[in-house]
Amino acid sequence: MTEREKMIAGSVYDPSDDELIRLRQNAHRLSKEYNDCFETDEKREKILAELIPNKGKNVYLQGPVQFDYGCFTEIGENSYANFNFTCLDCAPVKIGCNVFMGPNVSLLTPMHPFRFQERNIYKREDGVYTDREYAKPITIGDNCWLAGNVTVCGGVTIGSGSVIGAGSVVTRDIPSGVLAAGNPCRVIREITEEDRLK
Repeated sequence: MTEREKMIAGSVYDPSDDELIRLRQNAHRLSKEYNDCFETDEKREKILAELIPNKGKNVYLQGPVQFDYGCFTEIGENSYANFNFTCLDCAPVKIGCNVFMGPNVSLLTPMHPFRFQERNIYKREDGVYTDREYAKPITIGDNCWLAGNVTVCGGVTIGSGSVIGAGSVVTRDIPSGVLAAGNPCRVIREITEEDRLK
């Protein structure tokens, strides 16, 4: 397996691999180009299409944004992210349709070993310094709202129609149709007809 294949499969991989470095550098360049454009600049859509080839129609990312790869993220139509959206997509990130994300939302798939003996930087036989990493996917269902300053950790699935309260750190799966919040994030209650706008 290539290091890219290992990464996507959730196995331990070497992030100093040449192909992965090229992909990251490209995503970082495109993120910067996007961030340097005014929101009225027509170039933004072209940059975004190159950065996230798997996105639906009418996706709007306010910016600034920061992607690790971009090509491993899928965003459904009519989805929106406010200022300072960060997506470390070392494993696949799937964002459904009609998803709202407030400012400073972070989707973080990378994982590092708990034991420092395995986590610390080491030198490969060829003299290159690297570390051991692995990643877990993130899935956000259709019609979700992630409020400001929400962090979603690798391995988490958020069910469709759920709302994640501001400042939450989501470390485990959240079912569909609920309000959840906290650190760690937990289900507070179901969203019901009582929540309909009066």
